[in-house]
Amino acid sequence: MSKSLQNYQFGAVAAFAALHLAALGVFFVPFRWSYFWLMLAMYATRMFGVTAGYHRYFSHRSFKLNRFYQLILALLAQSSGQKSVLWWAAHHRVHHRHSDQQPDVHSPGLRGFWWAHVGWVISNTYDEYDPALIRDFSKFPELRWLDRSHWVPTAFLGAAIFLAGGLGAFLWGYVFSTVILYHATFCINSLAHVWGTRRFATADESRNNLVLALVTFGEGWHNNHHRFMYACRQGILWWELDLTYYGLRLLNWFGIARELRGVHLPGSESEAGP
Repeated sequence: MSKSLQNYQFGAVAAFAALHLAALGVFFVPFRWSYFWLMLAMYATRMFGVTAGYHRYFSHRSFKLNRFYQLILALLAQSSGQKSVLWWAAHHRVHHRHSDQQPDVHSPGLRGFWWAHVGWVISNTYDEYDPALIRDFSKFPELRWLDRSHWVPTAFLGAAIFLAGGLGAFLWGYVFSTVILYHATFCINSLAHVWGTRRFATADESRNNLVLALVTFGEGWHNNHHRFMYACRQGILWWELDLTYYGLRLLNWFGIARELRGVHLPGSESEAGP
């Protein structure tokens, strides 16, 4: 077996391929608009879990939650099937420390577009993570349990949809929405480092991209994010739509998300955002 093939584990590749094949099942069940709207709802809800949870909260601590809502956000994030919040955040912190340089875990400039997009996820190279990178959250036993049982939230969601709506609802609401959620998320690792504009001269190749921002609820303002990685707001200018940030502002109004960290604009003594 070649060294490149040894990078991949058969189980992960088989599961990833099987999920994509199953997604084609939407063409073999009678179409219902209810399935379509369920798919959009599951995509939108879980995309918020990815962007607000995995990324802006657990990776960057751009706002605060109490322990109960922290667990709820972790469950929502992991319902997307992108492993545990501890695993996700630890690797993402490595990415920011070494963005587009060794040992960045997913730089298209270093190991190619495929590796940055999905290869690193299904390889066996990054099954583990450095616990020292995520001590701030690994101190919570419920998050450590979710780390060991990362598949539980997404399996529970899939089973619930199947039992409530049958095969058609499962294929549209869970399988198909999970696949497009995967690739929308992965595009930030791959496309957002090769396609778009650069407002800030960061040390990496991060780009701002309106299309990616729309499908990822604001994550496409990636160059902004790499300049102000601590901020919960990634769309800085008024026209830069950032649905995740708007959702966090709503949660802040209800007293759930607290101390949202803003963006300090160069040449200004004020911050954009709360």
